[in-house]
Amino acid sequence: MQERFVIGSRGSKLALWQAEWVRAKISALHPEAEVHIEIIRTSGDVLRDAPLAVIGGKGVFTKELEEALLDRRIDIAVHSLKDLPTVVCEGLVITAITEREDPRDALVLRADLPREFASIKNLPGGAVVGTSSPRRLAQLKHFRRDLVIKELRGNVDTRLRKLDAGAYDAVVLASAGLRRLGFDARISAPLAPEEMLPAVGQGALGVEIRADEHAIISLVAHLNHPATRAACTAERALLRALGGGCQLPIAAHATMGGDMLRLEGLVASVSGDQLIRDSADSHVSEAAEIGEKLAARIRERGADSLLAETAN
Repeated sequence: MQERFVIGSRGSKLALWQAEWVRAKISALHPEAEVHIEIIRTSGDVLRDAPLAVIGGKGVFTKELEEALLDRRIDIAVHSLKDLPTVVCEGLVITAITEREDPRDALVLRADLPREFASIKNLPGGAVVGTSSPRRLAQLKHFRRDLVIKELRGNVDTRLRKLDAGAYDAVVLASAGLRRLGFDARISAPLAPEEMLPAVGQGALGVEIRADEHAIISLVAHLNHPATRAACTAERALLRALGGGCQLPIAAHATMGGDMLRLEGLVASVSGDQLIRDSADSHVSEAAEIGEKLAARIRERGADSLLAETAN
């Protein structure tokens, strides 16, 4: 086995935290391995103020990392799984899906707002809420027509800084990113899936390798968390079957109970006027199948017209 490995990562604090976590895990089990981290700039980082729908959607955070893998400039790519398209690039494989952090979204209030506002239902009428996610936007509008939703891009630090500067009354961010960066105290309220269904794969990391690198695959295989992989497999199967990405208001969240898996899925109109939500149960061995079946059921209830409307 080779002794030197290069992990590719985006340059944000959160991405580097994730890459360093993977590096530390590999080094703990293989202290003889020399593992380095190389920063790869992605389109999403370069054009950080442009809406995702304009610059290309979900793949803008992963495309350059995958190109670096295929060009053999790096050996391992670490992604936030929710950023990784459901169709894996030819020649690559997701070797490990790590144990999930808190998958919920979090409501973060401006510091001077009373804690009594720390829920979507208790936000004052006309409150300005920041998010760049059509999924979050649609669910916010569905439950609170009176909120003002304002575009919000940038890394976690940038978003919190904009909030603190008074540009927003509250923002919605992933709990996992806040916790990983030590911003637990900024979480005004974690949003239960019943209130805000999370993004597909939220809270998990995807570790991607070249498919022919069997030694490297073996090196990182221990990072795979079977229960998280099963849950995310179901979620990603649903998203793939619906033909969506982060540009569309699609959400899914799977939970495990013994050998059984429960998958919840949601499709909404961007306006929030229409929202289709359904769930299904299966044995863990049928994770991909249940995702496809639930997607079909949601389609039967009218999801295609909502997705077509959104895409246009």
